[in-house]
Amino acid sequence: MKIAVIHGQNHKGCSYHVSKSLLEKLTTENNISEFFLPKDMPKFCTGCYTCLVKGEEYCPHYKYIKPITESILKSDLLVFTTPVYCLRASGAMKALLDHYFTWFVVHRPKEEMYFKKAIIISSGAGNGMRQAAKDIKTSLFYWGISNIKVYKLRSMAMSWPDISDKNKEKIENDMSKLANQINNAHKKERVSLRCKFIFYLMRMAQQKDKESCSKDNEYWQEKGWLDDKRPWRK
Repeated sequence: MKIAVIHGQNHKGCSYHVSKSLLEKLTTENNISEFFLPKDMPKFCTGCYTCLVKGEEYCPHYKYIKPITESILKSDLLVFTTPVYCLRASGAMKALLDHYFTWFVVHRPKEEMYFKKAIIISSGAGNGMRQAAKDIKTSLFYWGISNIKVYKLRSMAMSWPDISDKNKEKIENDMSKLANQINNAHKKERVSLRCKFIFYLMRMAQQKDKESCSKDNEYWQEKGWLDDKRPWRK
């Protein structure tokens, strides 16, 4: 199984250690690519629309985005981790996801997304884990991923060494259960009705815009999605 792990921070804090516990329990012989933000993607999206008008490869930050993109597309499982920053995901994580807005189903979704699993790990000393995870989950859903699991850790501590032994034992048990779910999951993901509904809604919009020369509409026509093909059918 190929796995892409994207950490919403450079330091190896609580969410990082939770992800490590999970990865250690997954099926052996995994091919893991790991990225740390903002080290591996230090730029903010400037809203220049170059990716939308000309293509993703023309993004001014493409040299940073390219290796992350390649890893995401090739992976079977995506793992996103983030600490809670002011009751939300880290700014570095949001900056990365902003660069992928063309992957939203309204624009140019990737077929690969409909076959992937994703796990979001958010950790905080007190509150905000749900909101932080939602920032990431929103993007993943609109990329077309149906199987998204969220693990929220209330650490009650400022760093991993400060977490109580009881809490660490619970984390280990939780990661064992989560790893079993992933290891025993179907190889081919089932696309949820909600994901299909959003796709068909956007398909109707693209059909109305069929005569335009927009990059989005050209993409949908090339994929055959305005006819009988669908991204979740191979």
